[in-house]
Amino acid sequence: MRLCQFPGHDQRDWEFATKYNLPIQQVIAPIDQDHVANLNESAFTERGSLINSGEFDGLEFDAAFEKIVALLEENGAGKKTINYRLRDWGVSRQRYWGAPIPMATLEDGTSVPVPEQDLPVVLPEDVVMDGAASPIKSDPEWAKTVINGMPATRETDTFDTFMESSWYYARYCSPQSDDQMLDPTQANYWLPVDQYIGGIEHAILHLLYARFFHKLMRDVGLVESDEPFKKLLCQGMVLAETYYREDSNGGKVWFSPTDIDVERDDKGRVTKAWHREDGQPVISSGMSKMSKSKNNGIDPESVIQTLGADTVRLFMMFTAPPEQTLEWSDSGVDGAHRFIKRVWKLTQDVIDGGIVKEFSVSELNSDQKSLRRELHKTIAKVTDDLDRRNTFNTAIAAIMELTNKLNKAPLDSDLDKAVMYEAVKAVVIMLTPITPHVCHELWASLGNGDNVEQAQWPVADESAMVEDEKLIVIQVNGKVRSKITVAADATEDFIKTAGQEEENVKKFTDGKTIRKVIFVKGKLLNIVAN
Repeated sequence: MRLCQFPGHDQRDWEFATKYNLPIQQVIAPIDQDHVANLNESAFTERGSLINSGEFDGLEFDAAFEKIVALLEENGAGKKTINYRLRDWGVSRQRYWGAPIPMATLEDGTSVPVPEQDLPVVLPEDVVMDGAASPIKSDPEWAKTVINGMPATRETDTFDTFMESSWYYARYCSPQSDDQMLDPTQANYWLPVDQYIGGIEHAILHLLYARFFHKLMRDVGLVESDEPFKKLLCQGMVLAETYYREDSNGGKVWFSPTDIDVERDDKGRVTKAWHREDGQPVISSGMSKMSKSKNNGIDPESVIQTLGADTVRLFMMFTAPPEQTLEWSDSGVDGAHRFIKRVWKLTQDVIDGGIVKEFSVSELNSDQKSLRRELHKTIAKVTDDLDRRNTFNTAIAAIMELTNKLNKAPLDSDLDKAVMYEAVKAVVIMLTPITPHVCHELWASLGNGDNVEQAQWPVADESAMVEDEKLIVIQVNGKVRSKITVAADATEDFIKTAGQEEENVKKFTDGKTIRKVIFVKGKLLNIVAN
């Protein structure tokens, strides 16, 4: 409802009243100003406090709104409600690509549905796209048909692509149902969809249309759930640099970033840019969403041919969280490729060293236990990041951090090799959703067959993540003088005593008075002496 929108406080009403010399009564006054609004020049449309409104005088907008609503409800004259305004959805398109609309027009102008026995309507395939009009509109012979023995003309518009994509998630659940939209038994077994992923355009349009369609299918008994999707992940856009020149008319001619050479400052900002072929300068317009209009789309085919599809996948999933924008970077792509090569080399080192699969945890030394603890902490994090949080970038970062530690670990003893094999095997499985092609090869080379997609996802071993020992840094007056390894359950008094007994600590405390001993549990012991 519009609160007190009398002619003095709604511009269109004010213009009507002014034109026909109708009296205008001020009922809304400016707040913290002179209460007189100049209604001779225009309406006062800001929120203010009420005047000339009886019992509501002096109330500002929110308070006045609630009090007026309460009075209306008390007298049974109205109630507060929320109205949602939605645009109409025009589902037809004057183009060839799209699902045919199964309607026809009889000679008398009557529109009728195509009989069931004549479905589906199939578009012709021997068409010529001339860019002027839809080929089915240019071919009157295709449009001619017969409906119930009467000449008719097929509909030559096609459905908007959103029309069919708004319910195909349900059709996928019963693809063999040939006599109906979908099989309710099969569809309801799978639905609702666990995770919806789409860009911002989809989140506004396709997601909305799919919800409408789902409720329609629910109402006619095809599905049981009220909503089609359980969770939404709205992915960000891919950005790329943009370059242009101004033409003689003041317009902008955009150039592909792949055709431009640049110089950058120490912060990576473009200081000079020129076209590679003609050598003439171009203007950098910064990062922008990849689009045809700005000619800044990057064809992944050349990168895929040079560095592989896994490199592109890894770069895009690692560079930014999925819901944020991603800035395309050639150096970032190269970095992703280098990481894949490091994983490949690490795996080959394990294979060349001789694979040892069996080991007993009780036989492991402290370094081997520590490495295995890092492995299972990584498994726990990656599993949570992929399954619950959908943060692929942090999952990849955790795998990278683990891989760095694995590259520094020895492969001398059989126990070293056994722990390393367990770790590399888990790394390959965890990377499979991200870099499936290389992981397929590595999985086979590790002697596990050629079907890594069906491998059991690694499970974090809780016992492996329990630390038996802690590394304590010993400082004297804020400077590191020693480090000691103690049992994880060692008492504070024991650690303080052991730390002060260290030879290199004594060198800096002998002959001095220890003023204070600061202990940070599990990490640090700082001795203050002078």
